[in-house]
Amino acid sequence: MKNALCVLGLWLLCCLCAAAQAPEVKFIADTLVVQADGTYEADPDLATMTFKIFSQDKDIQQAYTAATQSMQHIVDLGTTNGLKKEDILTGVLTVAPVYEGDRKKRARSYYVQGEVTLHIRDFSRIGPILDGSVEDGVADFRSLTYSLADEEAAKKQAVAEAMRRAVGRAAIALEQKNQKLGALRYMSLDVKQLVGVAELEQFAQFQPGVAESVAVSDKNGRFFHKAAAPPPPLPPPQPQKIAVSASVQCAFQIL
Repeated sequence: MKNALCVLGLWLLCCLCAAAQAPEVKFIADTLVVQADGTYEADPDLATMTFKIFSQDKDIQQAYTAATQSMQHIVDLGTTNGLKKEDILTGVLTVAPVYEGDRKKRARSYYVQGEVTLHIRDFSRIGPILDGSVEDGVADFRSLTYSLADEEAAKKQAVAEAMRRAVGRAAIALEQKNQKLGALRYMSLDVKQLVGVAELEQFAQFQPGVAESVAVSDKNGRFFHKAAAPPPPLPPPQPQKIAVSASVQCAFQIL
């Protein structure tokens, strides 16, 4: 009798499981799965310039003072060119002793370094800032990056475009069978990273050129060498459009 009850209970459990799974079979049968991609392109509206500050001297106070003045020089350049306080970010100056193989472990000099980051929204100010920065022998230009100030808005535009394409494709496919598009039952979303962000790492044309000598003659016909003026820094390249892409996979009910 006990075994019979166990068999009956097992049979009832199987029936309940089959009944619970029945809606899932109907869901699959009445569902259309569509995948689509969307892309949104825009011109960058934010430039980020990074400068490395460095100084080395036997006297720790002189090394720190030189680095502080160089950092302030870059900050003043940003302020003079219309940057707001929140667009000028200064890091902390760090000090490290330089031993140079001294067996007694006494510091021969001290190395101070830091970083300044400028967020520029008016790209016409990039050139003047670069020109002013090369006059400082302590600040070192590191990188120039173009991006979007509001990346989230661009991502939303890409998602909206992908969703419009998915709905359009699903509706056209069902029209061929005289069916209609129903409610959205499932969706997966993947927003890809920004593509086309222009970044320039430290390169020679933003650094002061090496003065070359040229041969010139005086009124008596005698030739002598004269140092030529270093070439001016080249203007930064124009930024390209930035693209954001999104991919959606949707499962629609078929009516």
